[in-house]
Amino acid sequence: MQLPAHIIYSEDSHSFAQPKIASVKHLDLNIRADFKTKTLHGVATYTIWQAPGATYLILDTSGLAIEQVLLNKTDPTSFYLAEEVPYLGQALHIATKPDTENISIYYHTLPGAAALQWLEPVQTAGKKHPFLFTQSQAILARTWLPCQDSPGIRFTYQAAVQVAKQFLALMSAENPQIKNESGLYYFSMQQPIPAYLMALAVGDLAFKEISQNTGIYAEPIMLETAYQEFTELPMMLAAAENLYGKYLWDRYDLLLLPPSFPFGGMENPRLTFVTPTIITGDRSLTSLIAHELAHSWSGNLVTNATWNDFWLNEGFTVYFERRIMEALYGKEYADMLKVLGYQDLQQTLQEIGSQQPDTHLKLNLKDRDPDEGLNEIAYEKGNYFLLKIEEVVGRDQFDAFIRDYFKTFAFQSMNTENFLIYLNQTLLRLDNSFADQINPQAWIYAPGIPADAPVLVSEKFISVDQQIVNWRTGTLPADLTTAHWSTQEWLYFLNGISSNISLDKLAALDTAFHFTNTNNAEIAALWFKISIPLSYAAIHENLEKFLVRVGRRKFVLPLYQALLQKNPDWAKSIYVKARRNYHAVTTSSLDNLLFS
Repeated sequence: MQLPAHIIYSEDSHSFAQPKIASVKHLDLNIRADFKTKTLHGVATYTIWQAPGATYLILDTSGLAIEQVLLNKTDPTSFYLAEEVPYLGQALHIATKPDTENISIYYHTLPGAAALQWLEPVQTAGKKHPFLFTQSQAILARTWLPCQDSPGIRFTYQAAVQVAKQFLALMSAENPQIKNESGLYYFSMQQPIPAYLMALAVGDLAFKEISQNTGIYAEPIMLETAYQEFTELPMMLAAAENLYGKYLWDRYDLLLLPPSFPFGGMENPRLTFVTPTIITGDRSLTSLIAHELAHSWSGNLVTNATWNDFWLNEGFTVYFERRIMEALYGKEYADMLKVLGYQDLQQTLQEIGSQQPDTHLKLNLKDRDPDEGLNEIAYEKGNYFLLKIEEVVGRDQFDAFIRDYFKTFAFQSMNTENFLIYLNQTLLRLDNSFADQINPQAWIYAPGIPADAPVLVSEKFISVDQQIVNWRTGTLPADLTTAHWSTQEWLYFLNGISSNISLDKLAALDTAFHFTNTNNAEIAALWFKISIPLSYAAIHENLEKFLVRVGRRKFVLPLYQALLQKNPDWAKSIYVKARRNYHAVTTSSLDNLLFS
């Protein structure tokens, strides 16, 4: 049977949807955000496609209250919620008729919906108004919207969102730039997207233009700071287009969220959500913005068909991010990012076990939370594989391949097997030796890292290595040559001296360089992680403040793991204070860690 053009279907174990029978094509969403009850109320109307003889449509839901379902906007129809399945929620079965063109689901969310974080005023920068934001990846869109929650199913959408007049509402769509008196905002996303890229934010927000097609949204008190940090955004966009083709989403704006946001960034189309923990005043952590921008091609444009193929999103995006940073800041800068990424990969391999199946690029996450695949294997091993291809075929040929890949599969999904077919039919066909030199099967379907992986070297870090040697052999911290070091050099140095360090030497470093009081979240998180096993008392106050304020899972999970080993009672005490500031993505990991 020929599927409709909006679906290139791969079997998805994380969705109840059966798109070969019936699938969604377009969504008209009308919702109201109620901060008093911490719920969304509304109606989702889908234009659908049905196979001949189809009698039902299946949507994914989790914790939604379904009130009524209408066919063609007027005719009530029968529906039922199937038994709940761990991680997946409940399938919503809706009876259809041959002439059904659209289905309207009247529903509301329940307090505690996993995708939604309702923040009290004290949890925001301005401290005056509450704030709401969503995080739909990987399969949390179904907790605030009945949908076919598979990355392989795309749809366009329009929305109307009603909020109180003191708020501005934003979505992953065409957005307003100023508040209005009615509090009613309209949105349009004309390019088809999967459900995990549905996003909503509501708060006391203001906008500042950076260029004709880029800008920043933030709470008013943070707007100028954010603007100054991200003024290079237009140059990033130009560099990205120069590498891999025209940006196809019209505008590219950023939304600076409160620090409880669980990730560094989320690549919601047209409106990247970003953590304030990358604001340092010196733009030293803006490679994260390059990463989220790169997702406009790798992920949003060509999307992993299932969460087992997540490396296709993140491996390409890490590679693309570092090419953007190289174009802007030079090869030496990009090489530092590569080596730091390799260190992160090695740590993940050590934690998982280098011979475990979860170190394959192609994963098997059936009957598991797909968040278990959101780690450095997809990101850094995926990038490493692409660096191997570049090493063998040459950068010019690899760039041409990537440009054609994005153009050929724009607004479609891609699984690992079809990617390999495309790779073999295009790039590897140019030279009979390429396939043997690259050995894609070893990278994708075998554990660990192949022995012939590229050697990653940073000239900047060679100089840092000498300072590490000097420090280990007795040079006092104040006598180390560290002037003008970047954040990346400091991170490399701290990683290099972290093993077998004494409490006295740790304190001496802190006296010289004031790591405990740094405003750089990346350095602070690493410093705290090094200090916790040594019971370095000087960090206690700032560590607790950091964990209560920051909800970024990358930072807080390793810190709680370290605390649990050293002082479990203190770890639990901090978590009791901090938990309400964390998104469900973070608490789902920490609840299991601290109280299982």
